[in-house]
Amino acid sequence: MKLIEYQGKDLFRRVGIPTPNGVFATSAADVKSFIEKNPGSWVLKSQVMMGGRGKAGGIKFADDAAQGETLAKELIGKHLVSIQNPEGETVKSLLVEEKTNIESEAYIAITVDRDTRTPVFICSAKGGMDVEEVAEHDPDAIVKYWVDPAIGFSPYIARSLFFAAKLPAGYGKTFPKICAGLYDLFMDYGANLLEINPLVLTKEGTVIAADAKVDLDDNALWKHPDVQAWNKAAPSDEDQEAALAIGLGMFNYKKFADEAGEPPKEVGTIANGAGLGMGTMDAVKNAGGGASNFLDIGGGAQAELVKKSYNLVTSDPRVKSMFINIFGGITRGDQVALGIVEALKGDDVRKVPLVIRLTGTNAEEGRKILADAGFFPVETMDEGAAKAVALTKGAK
Repeated sequence: MKLIEYQGKDLFRRVGIPTPNGVFATSAADVKSFIEKNPGSWVLKSQVMMGGRGKAGGIKFADDAAQGETLAKELIGKHLVSIQNPEGETVKSLLVEEKTNIESEAYIAITVDRDTRTPVFICSAKGGMDVEEVAEHDPDAIVKYWVDPAIGFSPYIARSLFFAAKLPAGYGKTFPKICAGLYDLFMDYGANLLEINPLVLTKEGTVIAADAKVDLDDNALWKHPDVQAWNKAAPSDEDQEAALAIGLGMFNYKKFADEAGEPPKEVGTIANGAGLGMGTMDAVKNAGGGASNFLDIGGGAQAELVKKSYNLVTSDPRVKSMFINIFGGITRGDQVALGIVEALKGDDVRKVPLVIRLTGTNAEEGRKILADAGFFPVETMDEGAAKAVALTKGAK
């Protein structure tokens, strides 16, 4: 679950990380009313799930209520497009925050290092720009600290980052508290990524989180039902709403439009894992076909979710065949197969030729169950993609 900036800052404040004063607004009238009651200079920040919104014209500055209302009318409903999101996103809400006098900008984040299987802090004195650019052009400007979760966070970790990154002295007093808050939030909420860019040192000497990027693991949301409920309130397109409606994560499903010069998108795809899902789409394309969608069903999917996911994909009338790609790992393939067969029984599913690639424990037994049920089991992804493409053309 990826949070909008205003939601991420709500979590930051829960653990004592300072943020600018401000308010979430969904209309120009809200913006006008807030600034009238709080005279001063304010920043209107489009609340979208994309980077580069400033360059795309999604951030404006207002010095009075009338100007704030005018700019809010320009922003709300505007379709922003950036290098990071060529398809763009429509602005539905704003975060109105006090304008800060920036002295310096730093970068601080915590994420999971999959190689070491530990949380890792990433810090740089070069904040306010894409960390990828810093890594490419000045890799020495980025420092890291790996935290042993058995020991946890200690202030010396923040001090080590502070000195190694050569942060300005003004950060020194507040930086350990911010790092401690990030670590507590990371562990308590089951985060994949927490990022503050920029972490601002103001001319007045205060340190604040001027932005918030928060990505939470869906499997940990049960611990915080109030945050889980934000999914329903978050700005989303029809695909995101459809995914949430059947119990998937907001970004676990995406339908693709047909493109000129490309094969028609006639193969529906379902995979258990984002990387496997993207690989499945590539395999379909390499086989000369087009994937109608991306759908990551996640691990340990139950029969009911399989059925709902299948119905969602086949609700697209273009879909002429389905390719389900399951990497079982230690999950028993025969149980996966039984779940799929049970899920797709009955008259409330649209029947299309179904190819299933199943690998892992008891995969052979699982493939037999699928074959007996009238499906097309295969052993490899490329074999499955080729079969699914052939089935769209009526080949058996």
